[in-house]
Amino acid sequence: MKTLDWIIVVAYLIYIVYDGLRLTKKSQEVEGYFLANRSLPWWAVGLSVMATQLSAITLVGATGQAYADGMRFVQFYFALPIAMVILCVTVVPFFYRAKVYTAYEYLERRFDAKTRALASFLFLIQRGMSCGVIISAPSVILSIVLGWNETTTVLVMGLTTVLYTMFGGVQAVTWTDVKQMIVIFVGMGVCLFVIVSKFPEGVSMNDALHLAGAAGKLKTVDFSFSLTETYTFWSGVIAALFLFLSYFGCDQSQVQRFLTARSVSEGRTSLLMSAFLKIPMQFGVLFIGVMVFVFYQFVQPPMIFKQDVVAKVQQSTYRSDYDKLQSEYDRAFVAREKAATDFAQATDSQSAKQQFTAANQSINDIRKNATDVIKKATNATAFSDTNYVFPTFVTTYMPAGVIGLIIAAIFAAAMSSISAELSALSTATVIDFYRRHINTTATDAQYLRVAKISTGLWGIFACVVALYASRLGSLIEVVNKFGSYFYGSLLGVFVLALGTKRATGTGAFVGLFAGIASVAVVSTYTNISFLWYNLVGCLAVVVVGMLISLIVPNKKV
Repeated sequence: MKTLDWIIVVAYLIYIVYDGLRLTKKSQEVEGYFLANRSLPWWAVGLSVMATQLSAITLVGATGQAYADGMRFVQFYFALPIAMVILCVTVVPFFYRAKVYTAYEYLERRFDAKTRALASFLFLIQRGMSCGVIISAPSVILSIVLGWNETTTVLVMGLTTVLYTMFGGVQAVTWTDVKQMIVIFVGMGVCLFVIVSKFPEGVSMNDALHLAGAAGKLKTVDFSFSLTETYTFWSGVIAALFLFLSYFGCDQSQVQRFLTARSVSEGRTSLLMSAFLKIPMQFGVLFIGVMVFVFYQFVQPPMIFKQDVVAKVQQSTYRSDYDKLQSEYDRAFVAREKAATDFAQATDSQSAKQQFTAANQSINDIRKNATDVIKKATNATAFSDTNYVFPTFVTTYMPAGVIGLIIAAIFAAAMSSISAELSALSTATVIDFYRRHINTTATDAQYLRVAKISTGLWGIFACVVALYASRLGSLIEVVNKFGSYFYGSLLGVFVLALGTKRATGTGAFVGLFAGIASVAVVSTYTNISFLWYNLVGCLAVVVVGMLISLIVPNKKV
């Protein structure tokens, strides 16, 4: 990076930490620290909801996902508006009027303490792991830009965010989210403009779309029905519906957002704002990844984007195999570049299209073979470099100043999500465990001290998870897989709580275990896509919970 880029990034990080700490004085009471005294305007809450979702995973992982797999991922969000409307009618007014700090607090009122504790514990585990994945994404950027090892980069990103979250509470989280969303939108717009401006002379946006379409990158809707396929229309409107209902309705990191709003109506408006802006925003992020793919039709990309792994292969006994593939790749790129140029100049030529698709497939085959060599050389069971596609492009081809802006945008996306997760983890830890089971009569000052300590501890836990997350594949999928193991079961217990008076605490408690167990069985012994885990877990909790409730009546209803 150039000096200007460093100035932009450092100035941004200093300002965000300062601005977060500046709000500390407004968070000296429990309700102020955890819920901002329920005083935030709908637009700030809405931007905070979007910022919590738009982590660096989206900017880094989704662009890489689109580079490799095209626009199909957008189907994942088709059910989001439906889920938000349902939640606005049901959960938002219910939780807001119940005057709870956490979603799980209500479960004790409806069922019993053990059900509340189990639900909150499951949230803490899955959200702690997901926070680690969120920290991992910007660490990928830093490792490329600075040449640091991943341990150092994880600690820099994680501990910086812990600092202002620990002292400022949700007030600091929300208002820094608002500023960070502005940086993110500006960064995305500038990035797309620069990519298109770098297309070769004579290649228009229309030509770029034809190239992307010929390579299958613009396919956005797949109406085929398959439980093993992750991104289809049906998984997007059915399976993902259960994921979104659980995430926005039962996950404390999201519930805490709309509980900070001034009223029920403003809480609803904040969710609807996110519902109808998320899909266009996600489409834009994926489109950037597709345009990076088009750019690399005319400028040779690395055969493998993760260069530290390539260095290991070069020092192994598989070096000659890799070098042979590299030579094949160099020749294949020259052929694809010519085919892409010919097709761009004659987009109505069927033969030119066939030659381009064949040349592109040849590149894909060589990359797959190179991946196999890497797995053999490193004794790895899986390998993916999708998380490194966008960072490599940015740091290699973006002009000075723009690099700093985009990296600041990625930092903004990461820090907004990390801070929201840590705030929610701290809230659930203090309210659902410390205040409920350990010290029920402490002062606000004591509760806030424990909240700050728990924020720091969860930050350390997330950093440990982050050290391993980047090895698990596309980060955008990893974070959703983590959530899908738990979300359906959490949704199921709230369906029991809000949907029927016959459900008992014992039924809900046993049902929660049944939901987690059912997802574990399905994930281990079937090839069903992880999105359907949400439906499986929810149904298991409801069915088993109702059966147990009928067999073993509970005194408290």
